[in-house]
Amino acid sequence: MKKSNTSSRVRAASRPSAPSAAQADRGFAYSRAFFEGLVDSALQHAKKLGATDAAAQASEGCGLSVSVRKGELENVERNRDKSLGITVHVGQRRGNASTSDFSQVAIEQTVQAAFDIARFTAEDPFAALPDEADIAQPQEQRTDLELFFPWEVTSEQAAQIALATEAAAMQVDKRITNSEGAGVSAQQSHFFSAHTHGFRGGYASSRHSLSVSPIAGKGDDMQRDAWYSSQRDAIDLASPEAVGRYAAERALSRLRARKIATTECPVLFESPLAAGLLGSFVQAISGGALYRKSSFLMNSLGKQVLPKHIDILEDPFVKRGKGSSPFDDEGVRVQARSVVEAGKVQGYFLGSYSARKLGMKTTGNAGGSHNLTLTSRLTRAGDNLDAMLEKLGTGLLVTELMGSGVNYVTGDYSRGASGFWVEKGRIVYPVHEITIAGNMKTMLKEIVAVGADSYNYGAKSVGSILIKRMKVAGS
Repeated sequence: MKKSNTSSRVRAASRPSAPSAAQADRGFAYSRAFFEGLVDSALQHAKKLGATDAAAQASEGCGLSVSVRKGELENVERNRDKSLGITVHVGQRRGNASTSDFSQVAIEQTVQAAFDIARFTAEDPFAALPDEADIAQPQEQRTDLELFFPWEVTSEQAAQIALATEAAAMQVDKRITNSEGAGVSAQQSHFFSAHTHGFRGGYASSRHSLSVSPIAGKGDDMQRDAWYSSQRDAIDLASPEAVGRYAAERALSRLRARKIATTECPVLFESPLAAGLLGSFVQAISGGALYRKSSFLMNSLGKQVLPKHIDILEDPFVKRGKGSSPFDDEGVRVQARSVVEAGKVQGYFLGSYSARKLGMKTTGNAGGSHNLTLTSRLTRAGDNLDAMLEKLGTGLLVTELMGSGVNYVTGDYSRGASGFWVEKGRIVYPVHEITIAGNMKTMLKEIVAVGADSYNYGAKSVGSILIKRMKVAGS
């Protein structure tokens, strides 16, 4: 994480001046000091209007996206967005408003709009700023998380990388006959937020990626697949050659896919898809679903919902982690913790509002989870995908899912899928046009094994997951 090296703070009473070229930081048009002035100005005006409490955030994002297809440049897009958001509390009433105009007149109009909304909104005793005891103080805010790595890539350079990625895919095999394109994206942002319970903080972050989607086969036997690499630092991205080659190999492996008869069998979720199962679990034990009583894991705290060999850890302080942060979206301190230990739920995912609704304490998860890792105590170092196929025996390896298909109230799960039929631990042929179904409660309890082939998908890391038995609807 990098911050502006300016130590001066614009006083709340003064209108921050427009940033000079010298203030612009690594591609940003606005400095941290400028944002501090905007936020302080908004908070002061809210207090002047009679707000009980207020919170404000100024942010800016910018980036470059380039796409190519079949060796030709398709699109070059540059984005630059900015925003000032204000939340005003008038007693137990709350109002929100935002603007992309940083002029003093616009700031005052936006604060006035939030104040007016609050005055006419129904009272909500739970809608308040976080408790002061939960606020991440400046000395607690980690500054060594390494979240910001601006990538000074030109549109021409990005196009060359995308073209090289696509070319690598097309050169793997003559059966790669077409392409849905390749792309490169370089994105960065920064923000500063503060509220009247004493929080002040902000940081810059970046996210860069390259991807490609080749098509294999022709006529009635055409298959598409894709692969990508995404990192905070462009230096950590996989090479264009590696991304292109692997995407092509995935597409080729799906040729001559068959339908299978309806059956019940073990199902192995490839690691990128296993991260989706973890995501469904997180949503089920998150505050919004719990206080609305719309979760299949109601009242699961301290209860066995996964096998005894499963643990889930959360760590907001992983360097360069995609889910790393020195505080949550409300300015609440975060901490590394055990979410599931030996299959038992140790904690929910709560922000201040949902915590109050449930009569509990915030867990520092306003805005989502932070770097979750699901592991099995049974996993061995050699449990790669081949080893997991042996554990599967005869059943289905799923490599693509379609549709949402999860009812979070009942836990019912039904997704369109494709993948590979496996017999005696070996892939026999690709399959498509099938549906897999079950119930998330049962699926979570019937996790037989987790692979050592851990994959990071956003803020979640998990290996392939083997479920004991699911329904597979085919022909």
